[in-house]
Amino acid sequence: MSFIPFNKPFFSGLEFTYMRQALDSGHVSGDGRFTRETEARLRALLGGERHLLTPSCTAALEMCALLLDIAQGDEIIAPAFTFVSSVNAFVLRGARPVFADIRPDTLNIDEEKIEGLITERTRAIVVVHYAGVGCEMEAIMKLAAARGVPVIEDNAHGLFGAYRGRPLGSFGRFATESFHETKNITCGEGGALTVNEERDVERADIIREKGTDRSRFFRGQVDKYGWADVGSSYLLSDLLSACLLAQFEKKDLIQARRRALWNAYAEGLAAWAGSQGAGLPVIPPHCDQSYHMFYLLLPSLDFRQRLIAHLRAADILGVFHYLPLNRSAMARKIGAERECPVTEDISDRLLRLPFFFDLGDDDQRRVIDRIIDFC
Repeated sequence: MSFIPFNKPFFSGLEFTYMRQALDSGHVSGDGRFTRETEARLRALLGGERHLLTPSCTAALEMCALLLDIAQGDEIIAPAFTFVSSVNAFVLRGARPVFADIRPDTLNIDEEKIEGLITERTRAIVVVHYAGVGCEMEAIMKLAAARGVPVIEDNAHGLFGAYRGRPLGSFGRFATESFHETKNITCGEGGALTVNEERDVERADIIREKGTDRSRFFRGQVDKYGWADVGSSYLLSDLLSACLLAQFEKKDLIQARRRALWNAYAEGLAAWAGSQGAGLPVIPPHCDQSYHMFYLLLPSLDFRQRLIAHLRAADILGVFHYLPLNRSAMARKIGAERECPVTEDISDRLLRLPFFFDLGDDDQRRVIDRIIDFC
């Protein structure tokens, strides 16, 4: 009986072909042929003014903080149920996160909780499309516009998802993507920044190029380049961009398989979940999900821990997800601890199941059968 991991990245073989071409070209640093072609794929998918490949989603979020001139004493609103990068990028610049609780259905930031958290120090609202299911962007964007606060979409889970027919990542002033090995398409580590407003394009180019106007120099707009702004080295190498382009070219194949796996879990576990008082992912009718993950919401922490052990005994790895950031040691240290009861409850009960392209039908059936056997 083979071990079933939680995740395994998929590579078609085309990645090696493109990476070899990048090596043979002699240009493996950023902004080469494969970088440009991959950024064009993002533009075709999401629209927007500019797409910049970065070494990680974290790096793209750090660029957002720089673009908004986040400074000591500022505040950003973010869900308590997310990865640390969603807030760390802003804490690095001196901001304090103000944590919003999440909805009990989609596990996204509760749009009704945001307005009460806005103060004169609020500089951004960060939304995270959990599991690739869109936040209630209509209400959030309306509120943000009324209060003059920019929205940043942490779209690490949401590439290929949509809200009311519009791609996730196309709503906020900025959006960020992740191409980590756990994501639908990957280059091992990688990310992207989407700039949705023309006013931010030139400065985003400068910040990504260590604070220099080097990109303008290569476009022939200036005869030399120099230090123009704050910045850092936020370019993805063309070697990794080559790997990523190959993944984009197989996105339809990848998404079709992930959709089939997601549907098989939903159908195979529906009756069991109903009998045990467990919950399955909720997909509102106006959302098209990205098929990023499949999870169970179990009746209690004890139930979850026993089910994890039960699966592990059958050589199946199921894992929990985020710990509440509002209750973290860092939140206490910076004075950001606050009550988020839904987040705290969900964090104790959520279990993610093995979910990846190469998960075979027989192995998925084994996962489902072992869960049904549990009680």
